[in-house]
Amino acid sequence: MNQETHSTRSGQARHCQNCKAEFVIEPEDFVFYDKIKVPPPTWCPECRLIRRLVFRNERNLYRVKDAASGQEIFSGIPPDSGLKVYEHDYWWSDKWDPMPYGRDYDFSRPFFEQFLELMYSVPWPARNVLNLVNSDYAEHVGNLRNCYLCFNLGDSEDSAYLIDTYWTKNSFDITTAEHSELCYDSIEIDKSYKTFFSLYCDETRDVWFSRDLTGCSDCFGCVNLRNKQYHIFNRPYSKEAYFEELQKMNLNSYSGLDIARRRAYEFWRAYPRKFYHGVQNVNVSGDCLHNCKNVLSSYNVEDGENLKFCMEASLGVKDSYDYTNWGDNVELMYETFGCGLGCKNVKFSLDCWSAVSDIEYSVRSASSSNLFGCVGLKKKSYCIFNKQYTPEEYAVLREKIIRHMAEMPYADAEGRTYRYGEFFPPGFSPFSYQETVANDFFPLSKEEAAAKGYTWRDSEIKEFQMTMKASAIPDAIGDTPDSIIQEIIECSSCGRAYRIIASELQFLRAQGISVPRECVSCRHKARFSMRNLPRYYSRKCMCAGESSENAVYRNQVSHSHGIDHCENEFITSFAPENPSIVYCESCYNSEVV
Repeated sequence: MNQETHSTRSGQARHCQNCKAEFVIEPEDFVFYDKIKVPPPTWCPECRLIRRLVFRNERNLYRVKDAASGQEIFSGIPPDSGLKVYEHDYWWSDKWDPMPYGRDYDFSRPFFEQFLELMYSVPWPARNVLNLVNSDYAEHVGNLRNCYLCFNLGDSEDSAYLIDTYWTKNSFDITTAEHSELCYDSIEIDKSYKTFFSLYCDETRDVWFSRDLTGCSDCFGCVNLRNKQYHIFNRPYSKEAYFEELQKMNLNSYSGLDIARRRAYEFWRAYPRKFYHGVQNVNVSGDCLHNCKNVLSSYNVEDGENLKFCMEASLGVKDSYDYTNWGDNVELMYETFGCGLGCKNVKFSLDCWSAVSDIEYSVRSASSSNLFGCVGLKKKSYCIFNKQYTPEEYAVLREKIIRHMAEMPYADAEGRTYRYGEFFPPGFSPFSYQETVANDFFPLSKEEAAAKGYTWRDSEIKEFQMTMKASAIPDAIGDTPDSIIQEIIECSSCGRAYRIIASELQFLRAQGISVPRECVSCRHKARFSMRNLPRYYSRKCMCAGESSENAVYRNQVSHSHGIDHCENEFITSFAPENPSIVYCESCYNSEVV
């Protein structure tokens, strides 16, 4: 496909093959593409991200038949996907061999058409899990003990309903956390203890309904505080007065929590927010960035260097573009998802891990190198379509295939063409759009998904005989009987069934928190809605000198620009229509106390 292009002052503008919007390829982008020997992209950054995300089902488990034993097992792959799955331990064993599925490359057919057949022939592991103890209801996890419905996390224990958390204990309903314990219904917390209904809090203890706190303890409804104790709505109290006020709020009841939540959210809105979340960074743009250098247009990255268009990556990621999920000492990654742990020079691949290098267009392969278009291989080198070659044969055939991909591109039902340099077409995903992480960040209706060419399968809603409406749950946790764990409760938001598990009830009683009225999925969506999307906008600081430009917030100190409007501009994930007061880093830091 010949794309219409034109030059800008800073780069080359192109129109996205998928959404038709204009996007710019900067000079430094071309340098990277030349370095790793790939053509420039034909899809814009957001469409490329969504294309990767539709290959990730993170929060849905199914009962399927093991293709080896015939027994029913849990799987993250839906039973009607068309994929064969093996139980995890069996898939990793030497009891089966993926090499007999190998085949010759057919130069009379497009590469992607042939790869799709291979991908759906080779069995996949039912789940991506490692070292689980009493934690069967989990996916994309490792080193868990006594965890339930936990996804994309590791090294945690005695918890339930966690997503994107690590080194976390005795916590429930958490989205993105590290090194935390006894926390509940919170987002983006680190090194925190007994932190409830809060977001973007670091090193906090005994904190309720607070946002953007660091080093604080015994705070309620606070925002933008540092190293404070005994504060309610940013006002200091004596220790005795603080606990007297909390007692009046009746926080052990659902009605008290609901009032507190509404008051806190209203209070937060009157305070400025830094244009991005993150610390210890040099030359970055995006959101939730920590200890990064030269990381641009990226989201939730820690310990990254020289990255662009990356997301959910940590523990050492270098010199990569369009890298999503994982990390751990990787470099030269491009258009990959779920590839990590010592990987190098991996392109257009899915769920390949543990010291893989120099691989392209491969899926669920481990500890391998020099693979092209392979599925399910372990400890292999110089393979194409699961067939072994000598290093010399591999090099020659790989180049011929890349040329063939340009001469005979694959076209999907929407007319989008795929040559070498494109990730897998969305229609290859075994998941329907609403099952995937893409729907968390970029929700679509069934009709919208179909119009964009994404797969959609109507969810099978299990019918349960409800035994209790959420409105019938006792208001106070102290009045909630043990029998609540036997009830099938109707969610107050979506009307679907949910249950309270025994460890959850024990936790809620110990912390004095009332039983939730919404199901796990609705609680997850509510937390997720409080995060910014990985979309970026050019904006100006909203500090007007003595106050915010909407006059809602009055500055507490004089800023470097005096009474004049701040002239700083930045790239931010706060959309222009977002009602938040968005300050540059200098103005924000002046107001943090």
